[in-house]
Amino acid sequence: MKASESLQNNQSTATDRKRAQDPLPFEVQLRATLNVIPAYAWYAVPAGALTFVNERTADYLGIPKDHPLRLGIDTGAEWDSHIAFLHPDDHEKTRRVWSTCLRTGCAGEVTFRARNAQGGYRWFLSCVEPLRATDGTLLYWVGVNLDIEELKQAEFYLAEGERLAHMGSWSLRPDGIFDYWSPETFAIFGFDPRNGIPTLSEWLRVLRPVDGDRVHALIRKMFSEGVKGDIKYQVDHPQHGPRTMHSTGDPVFQDGKVVRLIGNTLDISEQENAAQELRRRTAYLEQAEELSHTGSFGWNLATGELVWSDENFRILGYEPTIKPTLDLILERVHPDDRSFVEQAIEKVKKGANLDYEHRLLMPDSSVKHVHVIGRRLTSGSTNEVELVGTVMDVTARKKAFEEIKALRDELYKENIVLREELGKTSMFEEVIGTSSVLQTVLARAAKVAPTDSTVLIMGETGTGKELVARAIHKRSKRSERPFISVNCAAVPSSLIMSELFGHEKGAFTGALQRRLGRFELAEGGTIFLDEVGDLPAETQIALLRVLQEREFERVGGTEVLRADVRVISATNRDLHAAIADGAFRSDLYYRLNVFPIELPPLRERKEDVPLLVNYFVYRYAKRAGKKIKHIQKKTLEMLQEYSWPGNVRELQNVIERSLIISDTDKFSIDKSWVANESRSTSGSPPVDRTSIERKRIKAALAQTKGKISGASGAAARLGMPASTLESKIRALKINKFQFKET
Repeated sequence: MKASESLQNNQSTATDRKRAQDPLPFEVQLRATLNVIPAYAWYAVPAGALTFVNERTADYLGIPKDHPLRLGIDTGAEWDSHIAFLHPDDHEKTRRVWSTCLRTGCAGEVTFRARNAQGGYRWFLSCVEPLRATDGTLLYWVGVNLDIEELKQAEFYLAEGERLAHMGSWSLRPDGIFDYWSPETFAIFGFDPRNGIPTLSEWLRVLRPVDGDRVHALIRKMFSEGVKGDIKYQVDHPQHGPRTMHSTGDPVFQDGKVVRLIGNTLDISEQENAAQELRRRTAYLEQAEELSHTGSFGWNLATGELVWSDENFRILGYEPTIKPTLDLILERVHPDDRSFVEQAIEKVKKGANLDYEHRLLMPDSSVKHVHVIGRRLTSGSTNEVELVGTVMDVTARKKAFEEIKALRDELYKENIVLREELGKTSMFEEVIGTSSVLQTVLARAAKVAPTDSTVLIMGETGTGKELVARAIHKRSKRSERPFISVNCAAVPSSLIMSELFGHEKGAFTGALQRRLGRFELAEGGTIFLDEVGDLPAETQIALLRVLQEREFERVGGTEVLRADVRVISATNRDLHAAIADGAFRSDLYYRLNVFPIELPPLRERKEDVPLLVNYFVYRYAKRAGKKIKHIQKKTLEMLQEYSWPGNVRELQNVIERSLIISDTDKFSIDKSWVANESRSTSGSPPVDRTSIERKRIKAALAQTKGKISGASGAAARLGMPASTLESKIRALKINKFQFKET
């Protein structure tokens, strides 16, 4: 180093020390000003030493206001003192940016997480600018740290929302370069984010050729004419095959020119498939009317207006040009049946439906037998009552009648499934958690999902057994077919057979028409039998037949129906104890227990509680129209200490209840809701619950000589399922074999 350079560096260092010890008057004024600005501001001398830190920064970091810091040093103790406040994952990035600033004299910015005085981390955007004299001499570095924690959280929730909705967002420049793709955009088009955002030409290659030309033409029009875009097209996804997309976009103008397009893309493959299926079945229905000589009608009971289908005109022998009336119907009714039909019409006006057969006397003196069915519908907008139904010529078309009846049953089944699936979509949830015990369970579920094996899910109430069952169905080859859920404990024992297998008309009192059971509705898909341990003995036998023979009969019927259905069952009961008590069949248990999955209670995966709390707080706050900016640390600690006997469902209820009564942007809970578990009594020594539970279990094992299951087992004595007791024994490291008889 030259002597002049060494002298210059020594002078610079001396100047740094002097400024740090003796601030200029304008520094005092600047300090007072910065303390009232909602940001963390600072400045440094050219060598990088922070000679001034406003009180807000010092208070956040929990350091003295004159604590020495360096803007950017490649190595050494000074840099080590600086990075002590940074998240370990952000060390290298931050040091690289600031070191580059010092070497080049250029402005820079970087995002990092800084630790506060309480030990928590928040995201910051730090920007630094060089302040120079008129001759270009660097005087100071001036910087500001902006708290962007809420922005980072918003980005996370936005990405989660896009993922759940299968919708991605993007931004396109006029030169054909995408300058932004959200994570979900990569997913729905099958691109790897590690390879960067594709160009417009690369992206167009995944579209069908004819759709790629249409989309490209629309993009050129949007840039040239400044119009909005709205288009549907198909892509060839590398993992999922053909998918249907719906993209919308808006031009962004600057100085009268379009400088970019911004928009979003929604994967509508499932909706398009459902619409195509509906159109296909509607076409089948129209063809069936013609083939089976079945006409349809609508009768407005308030105005008396009648509407007939073309087939209805043909059955009654009238030209389609005439206006339908009740008199025209009565004119065709056989004289011997007219009184009966007139009485039926009067009953309809008083609130009855139609379901009867009568004869028609045609102009050529021929007689037709028709079956008339009508149902009352009330319009939601006008509140008018209309009778909608069908007229079927059954004189020589008995066979055709059976075909159309089967088709109507199929349509009825599809409508029920569609309504159930729509209901599930509006309450969509997922199994959330990163704990090792939960990940092990999910890994087992992922392995069994592609197979057709019967699955038995065991776990306490509220652990999410149905969520796991739905996840297995969605990953199976039956995912496009229905998922039908039945709570066996919620259906009266006298009706459970009808609920599962359906019944024929007249099978029992009140059976006014045939009803399809849940196994028929789940044809080709999956049926989930929740609380299967509560099934009556008679139903257990019928279920065993389905599992063994893949066939069943409706209640009151003789027709043997085949069942192409995957069975997933769940229980929170100890089935071994139920078998020992004679309440559950052992042969049915072994048929159900092909692939067992045991869900851990929430108290065994407490590391998942913060993640679940954040998810439910966001979900219910959004539903209630509230903004929660902060979750108190002591609240999280309380929630993690609580044992959650009701598991995730109880946690969900506590959070929803808290948000209902909350009046601030900070989330907290009433301590009394979890005080019985999370806090010991004031003034009393803390209770060692683990030690107490270990003693209770050891005592029960000693009394039962190591027997766990059955009516005389330790689990029954302790009032818990045998699977739960096994989990506790493993967690508490109890040697159950020392209690067995030798």
